[in-house]
Amino acid sequence: MSITSLAGRPAIVGVGTTPYGRLPEYDQYDLGAWALKEALSDSGLALGDLDGLIVSRIGDYQRFGEMLGINPRFTAQLPGQGRMAGIAIQQAAMAIATGMASVVAIVYGNNGRSSHDRYGGEGDQYGSGGAGQWFPYGMTSPGALHAMLFERHSALYGTTSAQLAEIAVTFRQHASLNPQAVMRDPISIETHQNSRFICEPLHLFDYCLINDGGVALIITSQDRAKDCRKKPVYIRGVEQATALADSSMPPDDFWRKPMQSISKRIYKQADCSRDELNALMIYDNFTPTVLFSLEGYGFCPIGESGPWVKEGHLRLGGRFPANTSGGHLSESYMQGWALNVEAVRQIRGECGDRQVENAELIQYMAAAPICTSIIYGVLPR
Repeated sequence: MSITSLAGRPAIVGVGTTPYGRLPEYDQYDLGAWALKEALSDSGLALGDLDGLIVSRIGDYQRFGEMLGINPRFTAQLPGQGRMAGIAIQQAAMAIATGMASVVAIVYGNNGRSSHDRYGGEGDQYGSGGAGQWFPYGMTSPGALHAMLFERHSALYGTTSAQLAEIAVTFRQHASLNPQAVMRDPISIETHQNSRFICEPLHLFDYCLINDGGVALIITSQDRAKDCRKKPVYIRGVEQATALADSSMPPDDFWRKPMQSISKRIYKQADCSRDELNALMIYDNFTPTVLFSLEGYGFCPIGESGPWVKEGHLRLGGRFPANTSGGHLSESYMQGWALNVEAVRQIRGECGDRQVENAELIQYMAAAPICTSIIYGVLPR
């Protein structure tokens, strides 16, 4: 079966999220189960309908399955890094398309805030642990890596911190329209520029939010999706490319090569063009990642992402409204999972004051040593 045969077949029929913030009474299993319960209710399906289960950042798939009382015939457990969100959805789509499962739940539980997780350092499980040879020299965190990458981008192309501020301000404005967002008070360019440095040149508002929460999505076939409770949202395209060789060092091309590789394939698979997209969901662990993604996936010329963003293209009402929930910077850092839920809710028309008009095609994209992208939409007419 060719990868192009996936287009239009798997559908998201249920999404569920917990509240985000500080939830000390719940562990990662509780949060995942809570989100899954919400997703099942959203879809009109029951636990007994699931024959596929993929979990991420939940400590033990066996314990989770026992908690739920299910025996899926397709099961996988993925690490907790954010790049796994796209991988999980790709695996679920392939399982549906190949008949390995008929209804797959993918579930994520994160109690990082309450358990005082830190990204970076020798014990890091979720961030830069692969770059261990840097640790003796003090380079122990993903934030430090992205600060270095931004310094390089700035030196090459003249990109400025004020252009990063446009991203943070835009996503916070979107979050102000989202009742679920953790940070909803608007900020200004000046607020961003006057905030303290975390790892210079990155300011406080260039960093994502560490919070507790759970997310779940339920994926099934096109035929079965028609009988579910909500309007199905189809996975029109899903792609992955990697830059694993020398990946513990900052990439000279900002992960551009794998993103360009994805772009050559995904629009053909999805039977659409980049210009037909209505919104973007961009993995925003740090503001510079948004710039790297826009260039890598071809939304603006190389080196011009800073001025391009400053023109307002990512704002609601702009050419490509992005991270309409507030994203990792303002809604909550759910490591890509909640951004995919937001894409589904936008296409369903469920986003209230932040709704993108006539949202029919939305692309999720992530820049990392494993780059992933998904195009969600209605079926081609």
